[in-house]
Amino acid sequence: MPRYALKIEYHGAPFAGWQRQADQPSVQGAVEAALARLEPGEHRIAAAGRTDAGVHATGQVASFDLAKGWDPFRLSEALNYHLKPQPVAVVAAARVADDWHARFTAVERRYVFRLLMRRAPATHDAGLVWQVKQPLDVAPMREAAAHLIGKHDFTTFRSSICQAASPVKTLDEITIEEVAGFSGPELRFFLRARSFLHNQVRSIVGTLERVGAGAWAPGDVKTAREAADRASCGPVCPPQGLYLAGVGYPEDPFG
Repeated sequence: MPRYALKIEYHGAPFAGWQRQADQPSVQGAVEAALARLEPGEHRIAAAGRTDAGVHATGQVASFDLAKGWDPFRLSEALNYHLKPQPVAVVAAARVADDWHARFTAVERRYVFRLLMRRAPATHDAGLVWQVKQPLDVAPMREAAAHLIGKHDFTTFRSSICQAASPVKTLDEITIEEVAGFSGPELRFFLRARSFLHNQVRSIVGTLERVGAGAWAPGDVKTAREAADRASCGPVCPPQGLYLAGVGYPEDPFG
């Protein structure tokens, strides 16, 4: 059976997350239902990352097998037709090796978090950003973020229901950029690692926001990390500003 990879983007608001749910809409369920319109029967797809409810993606990757061979472009067009009107789109498709797997072949995940700083309620960006009403000081936030780069025990920044075998992860990048966003000044956080713990990105961003607001000193983040205690974490920020922006592989299946 030929195997395919898809690059998928979606707006996370209508879904209970990526993973298939018995009684709630999911992105996985939407894509599998579209596949069933092309080849009747049950389909099971694997994703590079299981995003939570409300989290978006611009570069999710999924893999699956089909009974017959499809031209990748025709496959993406057919899936997009059957995915309408849901806010899910296949932006690329590729034929991959039989042992290629969206999750296990991946060597890197990249997340972006958007934080809007303005008092007036967001309209055009509602549901797409985390909004705070006051400006944040980015310099101490960058200083604090430096304490999280590298290989560490991230128990403090790990959800209590995280199923990862170990809290030790290597965070390769945290970059914070100031952007003149469509709705006002934004901070955009770019995080890169081979893999992440459940709620790790939202825990980190929520904690760094406290530094930018002046409630925490940059060194407090190092102290919190070294405590290896979930109770030492700052607030976990809401999901709507978070995007799975890309997944890295030894060779890009989409060229």
